[in-house]
Amino acid sequence: MDVDGDGADPRWQVVEDGFDPARANTYETIFTVGNGYLGTRGALEEGHEGALPGTFLRGVFDHHDSAVIDLVKAPDWTALVVVVDGVRLDVTSASVVRHRRVLDLRAGVLARETVFADAAGRRTRVETIRFASGADQHLCCLRARITPENHSAWITVHSGIDGTHHNLDRRPFYAEPPPADPQMKWHKWAKSKHLDEVARAELPGGVYLETRTIDTLITIGYATATTVSPPAETTVAQRHRAVEQVSRVRVAAGETLTVEKLATIYTSRDVPAADVRRRCQDELRGHLAAGFAACRDRNRAAWAARWADCDITIDGDAEASRAVRFNTYELLIAANESDPRVNIGANALTGERYRGHAFWDTEVFMLPFYIYTRPETARALLLYRFHTLDGARRNARATGFRGARYAWESADTGVETTPQWTVDGAHRIWMGEEEIHITSAVAYGLIAYLAATGDHALMTDYGAEILFETSRFWADRLEATPEGRYVLSRVVGPDEFHEHVDNSAYTNHLVRWHLRRAAQAYAELAISHPGELASLAERIGLTRAEVDDWLTRAERIHLPGVTADGVIEQFDGYFGLDTLPVEHDDNDMPRYPPGHHHYNLGGTKLIKQADVVMLTYLLPDEFSDAAKRANYEYYEPLTLHKSSLSPATYSIMSIEVGDPGRAVQYFRRSATVDLVDNQGNTEEGIHIASAGGTWQMVVNGFGGFRVRNGRMTFKPWLPPGWDALAFRLRWHGHTVSVSTSPTAATFVLSGPEGLRETILVDGREVTLPANAEVVVDLAPRP
Repeated sequence: MDVDGDGADPRWQVVEDGFDPARANTYETIFTVGNGYLGTRGALEEGHEGALPGTFLRGVFDHHDSAVIDLVKAPDWTALVVVVDGVRLDVTSASVVRHRRVLDLRAGVLARETVFADAAGRRTRVETIRFASGADQHLCCLRARITPENHSAWITVHSGIDGTHHNLDRRPFYAEPPPADPQMKWHKWAKSKHLDEVARAELPGGVYLETRTIDTLITIGYATATTVSPPAETTVAQRHRAVEQVSRVRVAAGETLTVEKLATIYTSRDVPAADVRRRCQDELRGHLAAGFAACRDRNRAAWAARWADCDITIDGDAEASRAVRFNTYELLIAANESDPRVNIGANALTGERYRGHAFWDTEVFMLPFYIYTRPETARALLLYRFHTLDGARRNARATGFRGARYAWESADTGVETTPQWTVDGAHRIWMGEEEIHITSAVAYGLIAYLAATGDHALMTDYGAEILFETSRFWADRLEATPEGRYVLSRVVGPDEFHEHVDNSAYTNHLVRWHLRRAAQAYAELAISHPGELASLAERIGLTRAEVDDWLTRAERIHLPGVTADGVIEQFDGYFGLDTLPVEHDDNDMPRYPPGHHHYNLGGTKLIKQADVVMLTYLLPDEFSDAAKRANYEYYEPLTLHKSSLSPATYSIMSIEVGDPGRAVQYFRRSATVDLVDNQGNTEEGIHIASAGGTWQMVVNGFGGFRVRNGRMTFKPWLPPGWDALAFRLRWHGHTVSVSTSPTAATFVLSGPEGLRETILVDGREVTLPANAEVVVDLAPRP
């Protein structure tokens, strides 16, 4: 099989052996190739009944006839059908003798080998590789090798652009789950149409298709060129929203037909609509001149540079190493440092679930990875929040408040896009109205980025306005009580089992932190950048008296009660709810109690995911070790982990409070959430926030890295069987390389001579001079 790089190393591979229709859609998600500009699901090139193919382009949203705005399913550049003596080679028209696919994480390449047999026993081998170029975000490449193993045949290859796909919109409601049928499960969904064809053309050696989104009027251009060796008779076939090259040639037994396909993609988000076709054609022409091999080499080099920043090595546990690299790969293909107008959807560019909308997932779960490995990408993600600040203002005004409230689900404009009903129409969704803690998550990400990078220009140019306008929202949203306190009623915290609650501990603590940090930023800018502050204050009508009022309200926010042993009540009245026993599955993970599900647990103490425990993780300087332990021990048995975001937080906190055995279990759960599909919905898209949580588990949990009071601190603990862990962190423009064994940690600060950094290791101050290896013995850990 044709695999890039060190293809024999299983720590860099995800493998599918054999074709299973019931698992096909899951592998389509796992085998997504992408580069931050686009993501293409790993559907078989020829398609099959029950396939869910899809290419998604960053920032290309459309509403038209969908329930809420969608990330558009763009045309398919991988379309490649092989017909051998009249028999179409696919998993339903022919027998599968052998099937194997490998995702090479090191180079971002998906390789495939399938041997088909027809009714007469004639075997034909199809091998493909595909990638979305890491060197040129507008380029995609596909190569196929077709070999009739025991016969000679006329082989016809259909290679083109297929724009006929639709987005899924609504699924039918079933009182009881329908019979499992992998070939039919998508057919009953209502579909949304988002594309109209604008133009098509035959190019020298290729074809072109141009479409436009119906509501948002974004032009999308695809140009492809397919070359066949040995040379074949080639024609162009056209149908509505699809165009293809058709090549036919006689191939002898044992000989191989090679097909190479290059595709270039542009939208009117990139260039003016009138220039889309020209840019596609010009780039395609250049890549054809360079050749497929050169495109592949440039892709490999680009990926090597990415991994140089981001790779994590785990000695002694190959499976853990592979899982962490898979999650890192997903993070690397999810974001784009060159486009500050897009965020990362909850399933990134790998599927339609959540319609491409972005949540708090970005700032809380994914942003740390980018802050400490690719800060230029983190900056672009934060600038998305600035570019959608007007949308956040509209959200606040729509609910009668000043300032800016970030949407629980946002797309291209930042206006609230959360649907009001589940996709089957059975249950009301309140998160768009009540899960307002995302507004503080945005501030949290901004402050974390500033602490790690020292990028004060981001704060003066963009961040301060975000902090001030969101603080205005909180000041107005807080409700005064006769006792002179301030409360937040009818909200939803991270635990989404409980809706319409009053005074979520998580939300209220974060609001207090948010208002304090905004006031601190105002005071610091008054000293360091008085001119910029005065200009901003005049533009948005901000006064010192208003900032002082934020501090007053922050100090008077009502916080839910705390028991004598330090347990924080999740929200007012939580301690009075019913207690239900929790059963566990074969992996010792909790199940829903019999007769219960997401929408009927509001009267119980059972919670969906980390909530109060998440609070103690995000604000480590505000809670004692005893308080963290008390809350972990109380809430851990009550948490059902029905969100992929939950296990990572519990893994990290279990190490911090001295329960490391649970850390390993939660690590496995989070790191393999998609590799083993333990949530049961990987087929609809990758759990990208869990990928970010996995990075945090390794670096912040086992690696023990936390930022405390603005300083890098480390307290590593390695699970049994891990001989060593190594990773790199970016800190104020420099790199700190960390390698730890169970007994010692080694640090190297890279930078100019004379540079020094002081860190804390197990509570002891350690000075790192530039370019010198510093070894620190570690205190024994349980």
